[in-house]
Amino acid sequence: MGEGFVKVVLLGTGICPFLYLGMCKLDRGFGCFMGFGKQEMGTLAGQIRAVALPLCQDEDLELVHVEYVPGDNEAMVRVYIDKPGGITMDDCVLVSRQLGDLIDIQLTRLGRYRLEVSSPGSNRPLNQKKDFHRFTGERIKIETYEAIEGQKKFTGVLEKTNDDSVVIAVDGKKVEIPDLMISKAMLSGQ
Repeated sequence: MGEGFVKVVLLGTGICPFLYLGMCKLDRGFGCFMGFGKQEMGTLAGQIRAVALPLCQDEDLELVHVEYVPGDNEAMVRVYIDKPGGITMDDCVLVSRQLGDLIDIQLTRLGRYRLEVSSPGSNRPLNQKKDFHRFTGERIKIETYEAIEGQKKFTGVLEKTNDDSVVIAVDGKKVEIPDLMISKAMLSGQ
């Protein structure tokens, strides 16, 4: 994983959005994480995800995460995409332009919004089993709903992904964490 990430911001009003391009350096995590599980279709984030997923699949991109944050004057929609080898500014622009149009047409109740499309950065969330398989051998952080061996936060090397758990090496000790106990999981972003 590289040190930086790419971000594209689209200001949407339902009419003729304005596109802002920017390259941002990642010096620490995003500060917002997705729980281990699927977003509900009844939420706006879930509806945006449903619109964005086919677009990303058509462009051979992975839709990593979608966030919706309501605001007084405009909402914030954050979409994180990835692909093997990392994404480019062109990937972000492509998704931003198309997704902005799709949201304006399919989710009219959204109103004014700011759309940010970016890479997940070095603290990439691990949301699905395939993410854990992909990043075996990498340093990760996991938070659990309940304490396991007296703690709820673990940082270590992902050693193995089982059907219903993951095993990480923490300070030379292997810890098995059941999937249902994981509240947050991400790359550690060294």
